Amino acid sequence: MDHPFIMELASVALGNGASDLFLAEGAPARFKVGGMMQESVGREVSREDLAAFWRSCGADPGEQMDVDAAWQMPGGPRFRVNLHRHLGRLGAVLRQIRTQVPTMEALGLPEDLLVPWLERRSGLILVTGPTGCGKSTTMAACLEWVNCTRAAHVVTIEDPVEFVFQDRASFFTQREVGLDTATFADGLRRAMRQAPDIIFVGEIRDAATAQIALQAAETGHLVCSTLHSPNVAETIDRLVHLVGPQEREGMLSLLAHQTIGILSQRLLPGVEEGRVSLVCEALEVEGAARDWLRAMDIPALADFMRRGGNPRNRSYQQALVGAVQEGRVSYEVALAAAPNAAEFSRAMRGIS
Repeated sequence: MDHPFIMELASVALGNGASDLFLAEGAPARFKVGGMMQESVGREVSREDLAAFWRSCGADPGEQMDVDAAWQMPGGPRFRVNLHRHLGRLGAVLRQIRTQVPTMEALGLPEDLLVPWLERRSGLILVTGPTGCGKSTTMAACLEWVNCTRAAHVVTIEDPVEFVFQDRASFFTQREVGLDTATFADGLRRAMRQAPDIIFVGEIRDAATAQIALQAAETGHLVCSTLHSPNVAETIDRLVHLVGPQEREGMLSLLAHQTIGILSQRLLPGVEEGRVSLVCEALEVEGAARDWLRAMDIPALADFMRRGGNPRNRSYQQALVGAVQEGRVSYEVALAAAPNAAEFSRAMRGIS
């Protein structure tokens, strides 16, 4: 049975627009609102509170150590939940599974870049970045654009489901790892038999998932996924090194032929207090870029993005300069985030 104190805290989190609710035994609850951490007022979360909550999620607080689960407030929204221990104490992190999917415009995404990618009928689109940078939200906005603009069967394989889509022009089959399918790779294999037009894989974590995703793209499906990597160059490096040395040439050939584009994003503190701003590096794989990718010539790809000859290619430094010039991010924040502070300073002065 659900514990009323946890439900009360979840209600407060929802009311304050918190993205995450953090519960730790013997400590006040904490909320993340607009990227900032806030502490709740009132009593601390007890072991009994958390033990009851663990049980309501189907977990055993006496035996298990780490559990990913879903929990629904009675008559309210669903949450994805991570149950864990720290220094022997019980803990939990809750994030709401949302049905209101934000638009690309509301998120500040580069629609001029993403829309032509999403209009393609086959290929691989990757959204990458560090943990907590909003990759899943970006992908949800992209899929909602598809949902509103074309008739397609969209199959998603997620761990866990973060947004529940309402069918509009498109029809969605949403599957959760651990609940509806054993692994991403298994879900992806089965998706191929479900007559999909678009497949969204929540995350590429291993060689099997990467290879099946590329094969799905090769056989005429539009495949979208995310990867934990800080930039375009490291995305390519990580994908290639998921497989052994003997398989890398084949992986590079598939990547070069099937990749539509890679968007690597970060969230930085915005000029307005409590707001964050999206800064994106992007590579569209066309023409010579395919040859450089097949040869894994990362310096050539990086130089290609830096030159800016194609408006749908941009380096992270160019994106930072643009964010400052547009008044979205302060010079100091951008300078601290720049891969090379001296180059960023020169770029801001118009020196290439």
